[in-house]
Amino acid sequence: MPILSLAEPEWLRSISKTQSKAEELLARTPDEQNRLGYFHTLREICQQPTTWTQTCSLMLSCAPTLKKSLDGLASLILTGSGSSEYAGDCVRQVLQNELRVTTQAIGGGILLTDGSKALPVGRPAMMVSLARSGDSPESVGALSVVLALEPEIRHLVLTCNEAGSLAKTYQDHSRVHVITTAEGTNDQSLVMTSSFTNLVLAARFLGLTEQPEAYRTICERLSKIASDLLNTQFDNLARLASVRFLRAVFLGTGSRFGAAREAALKMLEMTAGRVTTLCETYLGLRHGPMSYVDKDTLVVCFLSSDPTIRAYETDLLHELDQKELGLLKLIIGEDVPKGVLRPNDVVIECRGLREVGDQNAPVIDVVVGQLLGFFRCLNEGLRPDSPSEDGIINRVVQSFTLH
Repeated sequence: MPILSLAEPEWLRSISKTQSKAEELLARTPDEQNRLGYFHTLREICQQPTTWTQTCSLMLSCAPTLKKSLDGLASLILTGSGSSEYAGDCVRQVLQNELRVTTQAIGGGILLTDGSKALPVGRPAMMVSLARSGDSPESVGALSVVLALEPEIRHLVLTCNEAGSLAKTYQDHSRVHVITTAEGTNDQSLVMTSSFTNLVLAARFLGLTEQPEAYRTICERLSKIASDLLNTQFDNLARLASVRFLRAVFLGTGSRFGAAREAALKMLEMTAGRVTTLCETYLGLRHGPMSYVDKDTLVVCFLSSDPTIRAYETDLLHELDQKELGLLKLIIGEDVPKGVLRPNDVVIECRGLREVGDQNAPVIDVVVGQLLGFFRCLNEGLRPDSPSEDGIINRVVQSFTLH
């Protein structure tokens, strides 16, 4: 049996003790892991339970400043590009309900092209800019545009890179507050993994600045669920990724639709487009997109814990089965009913998911999507750290002209 280096952190060594695929991947030397192109991505996925508690502590320490920024708001804007936009999707609904203000997630590119016309009308407002590196053209550009056009909008930057253009440019700006997550969350892999979930949890705190212990409890419970997931389902997801599906559909409701968007992007990016993807709501799938689901399609289902929502979702899953659509289903939830399963379907049971609620579940869903994309990337003979071999996409979007 190969021996894992004691230099590896305990959270990584613990996974290899129960999951044979983790043991296999980690038994190779760091140089070999780098040659095969998975050194960074593997660690960035597996470090998430630990980094979430670090982000929790960081945000709690920022509570006084954030309370002041949120005081008297009429609207809240969450902006970012690509995965960073989807991070805003994951928290938009819960923040709107907790803060009782109009809340929108708006892509950075839309702010560049449409300016003030894209913004909610309520003032004063706060714009939260989410970014891993903060070096993509939209990051600085969108914030610059809104600062110039909208003097009544306050600004918060949540980024994983203190050396990025977004953080450096606005660190001392009187209308901008910058918070940078721990250095290790600035993923070196092409795709966002731990940066994504930490940005989600950082933004999530905005709805709980008056309930710090509730926020701490949520982060700790999510960390435990994710740790259990990595220590029990790593091998199962590796096996599933070896099934020769050519398409994947990701389904989610409410906040978990944001997770579906991100998980679909992870599969698309990590397979360099070899597995095509679609994300939809359960009810939206019936309105045309169901035609995408053929015999080679994996259907990934983020299953709600809310009884009413789950009833709608399971009705759709029964319909897929009745129509014999899809190669198989992967269902992520707690107490998944056996009646929605076909013989080859796979269930990822996440104990504690009901307790944290659907509004906090997206980060767990996304970890499943990350692992699925990671393993399929390896099965395709690609390198997870840099799966776009021809350079079509890059870790940071290349510079383009801002008009």
